[in-house]
Amino acid sequence: MKQKSRKGISIDILYLPAVILLTVFVVYPLLSGVQISFTNWNGYSSTYKYIGFANYKKIFHDKMFYTALKNTVIYGVGSTTLQTIIGISYALLLQKRFPGQTLARVIIYLPAMIASLIMGYISYFLVQYNHGAINDIMIALGKEPVDWMANGERAVWIIVVINALQFVGKTMIVMIAGLQGIPDSYNEAASIDGAAYLQRLRYITLPLLLPAITTSVVLNLIGGLKLFGIILATTSGGPGYSSHSLSTLINYLYFQNQNAGYSSSVGLFLFLIIMILGTIVRNFLEKKAEGIS
Repeated sequence: MKQKSRKGISIDILYLPAVILLTVFVVYPLLSGVQISFTNWNGYSSTYKYIGFANYKKIFHDKMFYTALKNTVIYGVGSTTLQTIIGISYALLLQKRFPGQTLARVIIYLPAMIASLIMGYISYFLVQYNHGAINDIMIALGKEPVDWMANGERAVWIIVVINALQFVGKTMIVMIAGLQGIPDSYNEAASIDGAAYLQRLRYITLPLLLPAITTSVVLNLIGGLKLFGIILATTSGGPGYSSHSLSTLINYLYFQNQNAGYSSSVGLFLFLIIMILGTIVRNFLEKKAEGIS
């Protein structure tokens, strides 16, 4: 249903509910966050003072922030890389029909239906030191148990693997859809010309799969950069603050340090990182896809 404004501009009033929801749940919180980032508000008090850019200046001298920033990049890039490689491999294996194909797809996709926090707790039961499943197996084999999450760098990469395995099913589904859009005649013609499977994969399948890869990579990158639940469930950012992401650091600063102002400035920094990296990666892959098409 459309109405004419005084200036003669056509307005579809059916857009209004979406605009209202976007304003209430996205625009207003974002503007509120910007406002809070210029204050010393503790998150609970009814009073606060404006302190200018002090919170933003603090970011560039905060070792905890730099550790969380490094980890955030690792979570985003590491998870995306693993999900893309494994997801394409699964898609290539499961694109054609065979007995049990549907069951295999469901099993691979199933973890993506679980909340990240729950997945984190499930994974923690595997890697915990006392009575963890992996250590119990090692003890049964006569090996010494390992405190897997006691080392910060190792904990970060374990979290990367957990996150990648949880959401690889989503990547697989996107890749299968992309593979089904590639005409069989291309591979058949290449096969007749004597091209081996790996050659067809490199020069035909993967280039034509770039649009699907672009969609998957951007979504996975954003999800990895925002990683929160798995970290909270497995390490809570520890040991110390060595496995924090920017998302868990925001939570820590707000609720445990009672520093809502600084927490908001870190949140806005995370927003900018996601927006900038997501845009750069998307534009790069889209240009690659356009060059092939």
